[in-house]
Amino acid sequence: MNNCYIPQGYRTPLYGYDMQRAIEFVKSSFQENLKFALNLRRVSAPLFVDRHSGLNDNLNGVERPVGFDIPAVPAATGEVVHSLAKWKRLALKRYGFYPGNGLYTDMNAIRRDESLDNIHSVYVDQWDWEKVITPEDRNEDYLKYTVRSIVGAVCDTCDALRRAFPQLNVKLKREVSFITTQELEDLYPHLTPNERESAYMQDGHRTVFLMQIGKTLKSGQKHDGRAPDYDDWDLNGDILMWNEVLGRAFEISSMGIRVDEESLARQLELAGCPERRELPFHKMLLSGELPLTMGGGIGQSRLCMLMLGCCHIGEVQVSLWDQETQAVCAGAGIRLL
Repeated sequence: MNNCYIPQGYRTPLYGYDMQRAIEFVKSSFQENLKFALNLRRVSAPLFVDRHSGLNDNLNGVERPVGFDIPAVPAATGEVVHSLAKWKRLALKRYGFYPGNGLYTDMNAIRRDESLDNIHSVYVDQWDWEKVITPEDRNEDYLKYTVRSIVGAVCDTCDALRRAFPQLNVKLKREVSFITTQELEDLYPHLTPNERESAYMQDGHRTVFLMQIGKTLKSGQKHDGRAPDYDDWDLNGDILMWNEVLGRAFEISSMGIRVDEESLARQLELAGCPERRELPFHKMLLSGELPLTMGGGIGQSRLCMLMLGCCHIGEVQVSLWDQETQAVCAGAGIRLL
């Protein structure tokens, strides 16, 4: 099924060489801005982990990771990461990071069950970051402070991009509106979760941090799924920015303060998967061997798409697309990389 949407009158903002220059500018500039905003150091990261380690992100619990055997390591089964949410926390312990500083890395993943549309691809590229915090930092105020720092880094990058490429005119709002998923449901009870996000942003809230994702709402539904073993569902959220080209809410980051022993045990029970307590990563966390952290992922192609004013993620990343998407984009003069 093709879910590609081309806005009326849309034209690709940049072509060929200039497009590649702009993508490079966004990626190189933003990671420096993020590094200084959150006090992070770059590290190398895995493309795959052992299936039995408990380190992979199982997302909503239904997506199938790409797995493969390794003849030279018969005891292991490789599994391409969905994200590095749990691996980063273990890395902070192994690498000796201390409270107040953290790491960031390039994360590349394959999500083969992803539905394809303007903003989703089977290839995922993002900046994954994680930071050691203290028990006193596990609160909503510190979460909001960090969100504002990230949004500041995004807006600084966008402003610099416009100066470097005057033909681009995307402007992003620095002021962040904070709202919980329950408050959003209360405002728009008859809309779907995605419709609620766009409706709230159309009411003038152009940059939003939507909090408490993963919890069951009064309606008995969840706003969105979130794995129970990395974010604390009371202290997490998504950064959304208004996408003028697509006329909709646009998620650029999923992040949060991570589970401690108590919240991990509670969320595993709520999610109906208490058996994960026996996995190596979860045993370490429940026994207090891992540092308290917060972290998230920030979409590289998503940021490029937003700042450059592109309508399709295939304009800024290389992936595989169905024939109908290719035909629709070619008919609109859109060049998929």
